[in-house]
Amino acid sequence: MRVFVAGAGGAIGTRLVPRLVDQGHEVIGTFKSAGKAEVIKALGAQAVQVDLLDAAAVRRAVLQAQPDAIVHQATALANRRFSRELDRTFAETNRLRTEGTDALLAAASEAGVGRFVAQSFAPYRYARVGGWVKTEDDPLDTTPSAGARKTFAAMAYLDKTVTDAGGIALRYGGFYGDTDDLQIKMVRKRWFPIIGNGEGATSFVHLDDAAGATVVALAHEARLFSTSSMTTPLPFAIGCPSWPTSWAPSRPAVSPPGWPALSPVKTP
Repeated sequence: MRVFVAGAGGAIGTRLVPRLVDQGHEVIGTFKSAGKAEVIKALGAQAVQVDLLDAAAVRRAVLQAQPDAIVHQATALANRRFSRELDRTFAETNRLRTEGTDALLAAASEAGVGRFVAQSFAPYRYARVGGWVKTEDDPLDTTPSAGARKTFAAMAYLDKTVTDAGGIALRYGGFYGDTDDLQIKMVRKRWFPIIGNGEGATSFVHLDDAAGATVVALAHEARLFSTSSMTTPLPFAIGCPSWPTSWAPSRPAVSPPGWPALSPVKTP
């Protein structure tokens, strides 16, 4: 299968591409920042420079690639400082989740692409009701704080737009496992928000496991632009009652130094 990976040079993309290549897929990976081309090529993929906010450029790239599937993993969070106002940190990422998603879906429709998987997010989005382990049946927060409304709206837009088209929106947990421990560094520099004394529960998923879940989602029988749509179980790292078929996290939940221990992973 020819797979078009938008954001192939990112944290998940660099882990996803070699998995796809190892399974015999032909991968076309997009990048925006200079220097990413060689990284993507070294992973075994064809590298294509595309600004996903340029709909015409996205259309040209997809039509030229003629993929069987598209995976949308593009964000713009590298070297971003997290603050109380998420909308400021996620401004460009929000555009990638709205305008970028629209551009990719439009190109997919024109090129006859059959499968589409997109990166979404779970933590912070759920209403503060019910149990601490959330599923697809639990309600999302409809009244986020003023500084997070655009970010919540962008994620909701991606979820609905992709699944309405028949694709899959994967709501990942918070990522950990980067080689430079970026999240821990952000916490120490006070770039990453910690609620209260840090004893609250949230969801984390190792980057390698997020890539593995994406491969499984890509193999699902969902088809774009059909009459059916779907979402998938959340790849939580601290507990999820139902995992995607044939996949479960390979790593236990861990805490950065000095943090309270996370609950063990709940597997089938």
